[in-house]
Amino acid sequence: MPDPRSPRLAVLIDADNASAKIADGLFEEIAKWGEASVRRIYGDFSHARSKAWADVLSKHAIIPHQQFAYTTGKNASDITLVIDAMDLLHSGRFEGFCLVSSDSDFTRLAARIREQGVDVIGFGEQKTPESFRMACKRFIYTENLQAAVGDDEANVAVGKSYLRPVKEITPAIKKAIVEIDSDDGWVTLSQVGSLLSKGAPDFDPRTYGFRKLSDLLRAAGSFEVKLPTNGPMQVRVKKSVAKKDQTARR
Repeated sequence: MPDPRSPRLAVLIDADNASAKIADGLFEEIAKWGEASVRRIYGDFSHARSKAWADVLSKHAIIPHQQFAYTTGKNASDITLVIDAMDLLHSGRFEGFCLVSSDSDFTRLAARIREQGVDVIGFGEQKTPESFRMACKRFIYTENLQAAVGDDEANVAVGKSYLRPVKEITPAIKKAIVEIDSDDGWVTLSQVGSLLSKGAPDFDPRTYGFRKLSDLLRAAGSFEVKLPTNGPMQVRVKKSVAKKDQTARR
């Protein structure tokens, strides 16, 4: 019996709002989600900010769509990308779309694709407006992609200015564990990760300097992590921390 085919993805890149430096990391990340069947990039490649993409197009088999800026203030590239996205959506051939841009103008496009029951994975810088990030099923920060290329696991993103403090995400993790509500306080790591991603499409341990959620939880200092002999990895809020939280709420 043949292996089931990976989900077919349409990758659409806004060259005006995405750096060519992310190309290697981008397609490595996309490969985790499925097969990049369509790879298109849109921009004015006569402009200095988009020329860098020309050096990586052939390496990743990306098809460029040149759009000259005939009128100042009008973005022909965005319009062409949206038109192509809708054509691809209505073809019914794709299980997901990867929209690569930090531009909030694609918020409605992402929402429209998801209304059709098709997943959208967004890729953009941390400056990307919340509206676009929340319109996607998952949103990956491109800073994480650049940091991962060439870095070993122990040093990934260390010292990067964009890293967020672990204490910023700790309350959300505690809330997720409480909401899962197990009898003994222990819940599976996958349950926590799934709940965090549903509430915040841009949640990613790499944003806090860790490749794995388990490493992030250990570094937070508020959680216990264990790997049972038979079964998935589990986590719970440390009893001392839980007791302190209960006292604070009184």
